[in-house]
Amino acid sequence: MSAFYGEYKYAMDGKSRIFIPARFREALRKKDKNYFMITIGLDHCLYLFLPSRWEELVANNMEIFKAENKEEERAFKRFFFGNASDTIMDEQGRILIPQNQKNYASLKKEIIIRGVGNKAEIWNANSWTKYKKNIMEPSFAKFSKILDI
Repeated sequence: MSAFYGEYKYAMDGKSRIFIPARFREALRKKDKNYFMITIGLDHCLYLFLPSRWEELVANNMEIFKAENKEEERAFKRFFFGNASDTIMDEQGRILIPQNQKNYASLKKEIIIRGVGNKAEIWNANSWTKYKKNIMEPSFAKFSKILDI
């Protein structure tokens, strides 16, 4: 399975297209596909999946989405899958961000794409900076005391 990692800064063009990092494009080509699956993610970012990873989520009976509270489970599945779409990569290595997803993540011109293992995240650059300062850095300090990688 291909892993996404690294941080990349890009500018979204006036037609809501963004470049995909070369490493991610290559992972897609290895799968002999020309599209990514994109959906609304947590923390007001977007999730970008290789089609094979997306198919794994569905094929495994969506085990990852199981919850004791079935009402909450249904609500999250509606949120996650109802806002998903495939997005074809053009010859320049760009994808089009659907308007509803662009609005949800408050994407403007400056964006950040971060590889986080089994998926990539697409962030508004300012939102990422705030998240990193307010959430990630305090969490990292905590984990640095318990992890030894």
